[in-house]
Amino acid sequence: MSKSEGRAPSPLEGEAREGGRVDAILQRLLGLHPKLIDLSLDRVRRLLAALGEPQERLPPVIHVAGTNGKGSTIAFLRAMLEAAGFRVHAFTKPHLLRFNERIRVAGALIGEAELAGLLEECERANAGASITYFEITTAAALLAFARHPADILLLETGLGGRFDATNVIVHPAVTAITPISLDHQHFLGDTVAAIAGEKAGILKPGRPAVLAPQPAEARAVLEARAASLAAPLFAAEEDWRVSATPAGLHYEGRRWQKLDLPRPGLLGPHQYVNAGTALACLDRLEGFALGEAALAQGLTRVEWPARLQRLAQGKLAAALPSGAELWLDGGHNAGGGAALAAMAREWRDRPLHLVFGMLNSHDAEAFLAPLAPFAASLAAIAIPGEPNALSAEAAAQAARAVGIAAMPCAGLADAIARAATFGAVRILICGSLYLAGRVLAENAAALPA
Repeated sequence: MSKSEGRAPSPLEGEAREGGRVDAILQRLLGLHPKLIDLSLDRVRRLLAALGEPQERLPPVIHVAGTNGKGSTIAFLRAMLEAAGFRVHAFTKPHLLRFNERIRVAGALIGEAELAGLLEECERANAGASITYFEITTAAALLAFARHPADILLLETGLGGRFDATNVIVHPAVTAITPISLDHQHFLGDTVAAIAGEKAGILKPGRPAVLAPQPAEARAVLEARAASLAAPLFAAEEDWRVSATPAGLHYEGRRWQKLDLPRPGLLGPHQYVNAGTALACLDRLEGFALGEAALAQGLTRVEWPARLQRLAQGKLAAALPSGAELWLDGGHNAGGGAALAAMAREWRDRPLHLVFGMLNSHDAEAFLAPLAPFAASLAAIAIPGEPNALSAEAAAQAARAVGIAAMPCAGLADAIARAATFGAVRILICGSLYLAGRVLAENAAALPA
């Protein structure tokens, strides 16, 4: 027996083996339903019943739906609640590098061994019945949350709301709807009003509902749904307000009538809205004492990768010429493009060059149109390893259609190298969270623990 065979495995080796086990299980689960997305609550309710109804044994839940800003809003919530000393469960999507990122148990990413065990338990309970990947993994997350003590659960919807697998929570402490725009029209409807109707499905009778700023047609639908459920509405610009100040962020609401805090730790004007939405949720959350110091600490220390994240170190960043900057954002719809354009409007110190890739299920022109006035060029790529990626040529054509000079490229390294030929520029990689995950992996950048 060699020394390597006889020694005990290190924790890192154990994690790597369990990671392979998790990947194998997830691959099996993909085969349990012919469609990746098929919105229904029947399948997940059946599985949860077989698992002993874990959704009924959860701490208070803040349930968040919307088109843009869900993950950032939850990141702000988690940071502020944890700064106040609370134990926080969180369920978000998608992941960037590892599936574990989706499930945070009492403040820490779920371990590989526990995740593998939970997925296998759900697989056995499901007994080969038809169920989607998101449904069965949501059940696994709820099972984990039911088995570990925590003070609160932050729960992000997957798609829509009404038939989303997370919408098995009957009595949430608070529901929240972040800004709504056109996205996933094939599943949610082809108008903002129709999409708002799906998102409004998470509102529950008598439970407080926080609304971020919304288009008029979305707000009308959300207000009507809240009224029909007697759900107390806490709406932006009417019941709460947030604004940027020279010193940071100003919030006005109910619990905190006038609150001045530092600048949010996430960049971009849109993050003031997301931070404000998080503060509004906490404003309506009963039974949780949060002081101004904890709010300020959470607001500034928040971390949420691939949301206007500067890549100052790593393999890709190291290849840039002196004075060039590399940035990453996972925005992928019209609202995401508008949020990036608002930031680009403030970036006047150097030319902006885009590296762009997108899934073929999204509207590339709608995303790129707001950025067109600010982009000097665009290098288009197909998302590596993603079968549903828009081709590099199609991505370039979409850019040209909105007035951006664009060139298809063979891959990520080629696209960044092409942009870098312009010298001391700002390069923004954007268009997809799936692309963002590939970028972080290629750059060898670590995610927050």
